[in-house]
Amino acid sequence: MDDCEQILRELEPFLDKELSPEAWQSVHAHINGCLDCLHVFDFHAELRMVIAKKCRQDALPPGLLARIEECFGTVDLEESGTGEAGPA
Repeated sequence: MDDCEQILRELEPFLDKELSPEAWQSVHAHINGCLDCLHVFDFHAELRMVIAKKCRQDALPPGLLARIEECFGTVDLEESGTGEAGPA
């Protein structure tokens, strides 16, 4: 996984710790050896920290979670009456 383009596609899963240990190690090694990819990684990592810090200070606007759930087609378990989540 030494191709910069492939590494950058794997950056979000890398930051989210969603890669296999082998893939994570490959991305990590590439980032440590490639200044261009390191700069992109640093930007994304810092942006995540700023967003997380800012979001912790603000309450979720009323109804936002419900609108997000609608976008993904999820239903509240109690509302569905089946005890199972599924498409709306």
